[in-house]
Amino acid sequence: MAGYDAVLVLSFGGPEGPNDVIPFLENVTRGRNVPRARLDEVAARYMDLGGISPINEQCRRLVTALQSDLLGHQIDLPVYWGNRNWRPMLVDTVREMARNGVTKALAVTTSAYSSYSSCRQYLEDIEAARSAVGPSAPVIDKIRAYYDHPGFINPFVSATRRALNDLDDLGRNAHLVFTAHSIPLAMAQQCDYEVQIAEAARLVATQQDSTHDWSIAWQSRSGPPQVPWLEPDINDHLRKLRDTGVSAATIVPIGFVSDHVEVLFDLDDEAARTASEIGLKVTRAGTPATAPDDEFITMWRQLVEERLDAESPCLGNGSLGLRPNTCPTGCCISQVRYDTNRA
Repeated sequence: MAGYDAVLVLSFGGPEGPNDVIPFLENVTRGRNVPRARLDEVAARYMDLGGISPINEQCRRLVTALQSDLLGHQIDLPVYWGNRNWRPMLVDTVREMARNGVTKALAVTTSAYSSYSSCRQYLEDIEAARSAVGPSAPVIDKIRAYYDHPGFINPFVSATRRALNDLDDLGRNAHLVFTAHSIPLAMAQQCDYEVQIAEAARLVATQQDSTHDWSIAWQSRSGPPQVPWLEPDINDHLRKLRDTGVSAATIVPIGFVSDHVEVLFDLDDEAARTASEIGLKVTRAGTPATAPDDEFITMWRQLVEERLDAESPCLGNGSLGLRPNTCPTGCCISQVRYDTNRA
């Protein structure tokens, strides 16, 4: 099987209790001189959820579902799980893999797009973990970006349709607002993230039962205020839509794989409150890896199969062409290195 003897689910990680929150945030922001007051502000959002990020439980479901799907298709590879910022930490997982005799693994990630934070940084995490483990560490390759794969797009198409239906009669003319995590402009200029988000949004919007106006807004900005990031912010954008006569909208978090803290706080709390204040009726589409959706798991298995067998089809619905299996040298590099995720 192309020399691979394991699969690694690689994710961001999140706290699983109140005592984890500040240490987790310190891991996320290490080396960035983030003021303690800012950490306390973000920590309060986790405390509203009991100090628990949903992402780790979502990853457990993903690992179980992927292992079952692989075995159901006669792919007998163990599935491991490691995180960037919280237990199970990637370095500990790589150490476990080495103890178990794994020599070469394929990593699937909970990020669908190409950017420093969603792709390149995971490659750096892998190499840092391998270096810490030493010569016994397995080689770990990473799957390609999958933003246009039907297993990512189709669940969003269905979820958007359901969210539009929740608007009843208003759903026929509702505006679709696609959201993704904002990143610094300097980072965006070094990758295809922005154009990939637009392509994924187009694929979802054009497969609805009726024609809808649609647009893209950004959320979850962090970092120093003097550093320019992708705009408009989702809250500002909702106000502008209402000012132009839009009465109903469905928010589609196309930039996210699952409903973790960014989605729950930035959309279900802040954006929903903004919409209520301005009299804009909104619903939100769900994300494909939260349950997870069967098509999402099938996609991950198909991405594994691509690497196991050169004859396996490489699927993608978009017009940008498939991303390469191996990132080119210098791809997605940015001198602005803010960790643009919360989980």
